Amino acid sequence: MLNLVSANWENKPSESIQENQMIAAIDIGTNSLHMVVVKIEATLPSFSIIAREKETVRLGDRNLTTGELKPEVMSKAIACLGRFKTLADSLGVNSIVAVATSAVRESPNGKDFLHQVETEVGLSVDLISGPEEARRIYLGVLSGMEFNNKPHIIIDIGGGSTELILGDSEEPRSLTSTKVGAVRLTGELVNSDPISETEFKYLQAYARGMLERSVEEVQGKLKIGDSPQLIGTSGTIETIATIHAREKLGLVPSTLNGYQFSLQDLRTWVNRLRKMTNVERATVPGMPEKRSEVILSGAVILQEAMTLLGVQSVTVCERSLREGVIVDWMLTHGFIDNKLRFQSSIRERSVLKTAKKYHTNLEHSDRVAAFALSLFDQIQGQLHNWGADERQLLWAAAILHNCGHYVSHSAHHKHSYYLIRNGELLGYNETEIEIIANIARYHRKSPPKKKHESYRNLLHKEHRTMVDQLSAILRLAVALDRRQIGAISHIQCEYLPHFKEFKMSIFTSAIKDECALELWSLDYKKGIFEEEFGLKVVATLINS
Repeated sequence: MLNLVSANWENKPSESIQENQMIAAIDIGTNSLHMVVVKIEATLPSFSIIAREKETVRLGDRNLTTGELKPEVMSKAIACLGRFKTLADSLGVNSIVAVATSAVRESPNGKDFLHQVETEVGLSVDLISGPEEARRIYLGVLSGMEFNNKPHIIIDIGGGSTELILGDSEEPRSLTSTKVGAVRLTGELVNSDPISETEFKYLQAYARGMLERSVEEVQGKLKIGDSPQLIGTSGTIETIATIHAREKLGLVPSTLNGYQFSLQDLRTWVNRLRKMTNVERATVPGMPEKRSEVILSGAVILQEAMTLLGVQSVTVCERSLREGVIVDWMLTHGFIDNKLRFQSSIRERSVLKTAKKYHTNLEHSDRVAAFALSLFDQIQGQLHNWGADERQLLWAAAILHNCGHYVSHSAHHKHSYYLIRNGELLGYNETEIEIIANIARYHRKSPPKKKHESYRNLLHKEHRTMVDQLSAILRLAVALDRRQIGAISHIQCEYLPHFKEFKMSIFTSAIKDECALELWSLDYKKGIFEEEFGLKVVATLINS
């Protein structure tokens, strides 16, 4: 059994947690689709890997003109995901968590593909951003290696992107994602077989140029005296380690976890691989099927990254994004309470960091969020049936609803949408970020309309309904702090279904304050709430 965490972590699993749950994590990557099935043992906490599955699908082999995923490749991926789900179900998993990365993220028809997956396979897939992918890779690596509070740089070379991460067992100092990957560079830059001298030099220069910014960001977060070790994950690095071990040791270790090879050895292999045809590379001992087609580009990315970082060796970690998805699920569901407990609040901290970045008035936002959540809680089960997850999205939208002022006061609700949508909130998938941005977008002015592009980005009717209702709640909450001085202390609500009436008792903070502006604003904004829930709002001011 592979322990999730090192022995010095403090473990306090929730008493309500069900023991020995089975979870499957699926990674829909640019080159391959992977699934890992694990049994979670809450009392440790740890997980044991029950099964691993992989299929090379090459979603990154996109239409060169449109950038769209090809129909035949999508069909192959859907069939593979169907097999993954069948296997997971046969093993008795309690939950399947699936994420999609670079290829789907960048394709114009990526969301249509995910909708097709949900319709045909019955599998809901989270589309995650580059930095969020990096964060979960970090969690995955931490689950398999002990950093001893010393700085480590993690490099994950995927098919479409490369993540560089700096961390030391605690919060990651840097999370970067660059659009260079083994499949991407092979498809865009390699046209000869074996590669020509001109193409090879351009491949090296391009990879180096693209990685420079991420390397500079990582190096900028190093402290004086830091001497970080490089940890490598992904198929490219595991393949190089395998062929290196076969040649040096005559065999492949039972686990590659902790296996090291040097930059000098890597350069030797790059020079050998560049002189081979694809057929010749396929015959190299330890070369997985189809990896030979993209191994040179992946090896060049690693070589240029190591050169830029100034490191002389890389240590392999077999855990990465898939295991990170499992760890993130465990954190979210309360299985882990330890030195990484801050990771379970990553959403809240990411939202607050974004709010501060755009100079949001946090005291006002906190009050609006408190009113919004109070309304949400008081009408739950009567006017809506949303749960804790949707409540958290409402909170995030309430905190960030005014961030658009950073751009301009005019139409700031639209600017808020843009800043939230493109702010790379960590801990959220792309759909959740879209929902948060839309709720904030509709805290004022026009209600959601199908002609609005932001609203059309919500592909599911359930998500549109969520935005309709939660943005209507947010409108009332904003009205209750119209002067942004905390004039209203709290509210009490009562729904009278027989009369289709919603009574709001509004308690003032100061006895003599008539809260005329708040009451006017509430009266002005309540129409959309009334229309959405089919009732009449009656507000009464009560001096505390």
